[in-house]
Amino acid sequence: MPGDGRGAPKSRLRSEAITLRRAVYERELFRLQTELVKLQEWVRLEGARLVVVFEGRDAAGKGSTIKRVAEHLNPRVARIVALPRPTERERTQWYFQRYCEHLPAAGEIVLFDRSWYNRAGVEHVMAFCTQQEYQRFLRQCPVFERMLVEDGVMLRKYWFSVSDAVQEQRFRRRLGDPTRRWKLSAMDLESITRWEAYSRAKDEMFVHTDIAEARWHVVDSDDKRRARLNMIAHLLSTVPYHDAAPPELALPERPPTTGYRRPPRDLQSYVPDHSATLPGS
Repeated sequence: MPGDGRGAPKSRLRSEAITLRRAVYERELFRLQTELVKLQEWVRLEGARLVVVFEGRDAAGKGSTIKRVAEHLNPRVARIVALPRPTERERTQWYFQRYCEHLPAAGEIVLFDRSWYNRAGVEHVMAFCTQQEYQRFLRQCPVFERMLVEDGVMLRKYWFSVSDAVQEQRFRRRLGDPTRRWKLSAMDLESITRWEAYSRAKDEMFVHTDIAEARWHVVDSDDKRRARLNMIAHLLSTVPYHDAAPPELALPERPPTTGYRRPPRDLQSYVPDHSATLPGS
């Protein structure tokens, strides 16, 4: 798939030539996020169930895209699911069982920041599952997803594709950025040395799970701005939502005072004014 083979020479990265201008990006992102709010209200009022799966390489931009999708949504309607490693008890369950409890009820949206496809990717490549478990997943996953769709769940699957050179750039930036250093783990860095193994695993996963009822949609993510806009626009285009008119609201008049007096400030503990210590404040 695009961006998942060996990348272009580092001196000719695609993202260097086509990075979207910030003003254009921010204007369109705001428009799309406004449409996402309309989609959310349609899901809530219609009692629809929407599942969006985000998969792809480490540092491919999944997390930042999920952040933009959910930024203005109601967390009571749209929630992000990013599961940790399975517990010992969960390891003895049917593989899909721990994901089922996070599926949406009527009027809900669930965004999976990685999903059951861990078994087809990292678990398979790093030998965290047996070959029998891996093959069983490839057989059962299409059946599982067809059952979801047949029951009325709208299932959308996105694979974020990044070139090896851009992935390495992003890893290096994270290493030098104390606010993003937490995003890197030894497992992430291991993916550099297993690039082709992950490519083969992804190709095999697509062969078995790119089904008519739940297609994979590849997002070229060497340019994160374009990737976010393209993914959100595509998601919106696949759901038959409409603009649900919000209820009319009006601010009420404040009632006359009944003599309440605020307690003296020195009786309460206030947060120190750190902002007053800043240069130029």
